[in-house]
Amino acid sequence: MIINKAQENGKLILSLEGRLDADSALQLQEILIPAIKDLKQIELDFSQLAYISSAGLRVLLLGQRTADAKKTTMTVGGVSKEVMKVFEITGFDDVLSFV
Repeated sequence: MIINKAQENGKLILSLEGRLDADSALQLQEILIPAIKDLKQIELDFSQLAYISSAGLRVLLLGQRTADAKKTTMTVGGVSKEVMKVFEITGFDDVLSFV
């Protein structure tokens, strides 16, 4: 997986490309959690994300809980039909905020 970072008006945008699975979830966690602690707005761009596993879902849940505790806004955008289906089946469509 490739994670591209960009900052725009004080918001960090993390664009993910490829597969968010057991092999790459830690990579996202190591970027996402410190960013949540330092910034007030994070957007995850999933327009190039082809797949998400339970390990990826765990990182998103950890990120959302950390964001809630730190009063940071974490949003997810560009979600494909396939990834959104995983979110709906697992109930993550009610946990995450989408743009």
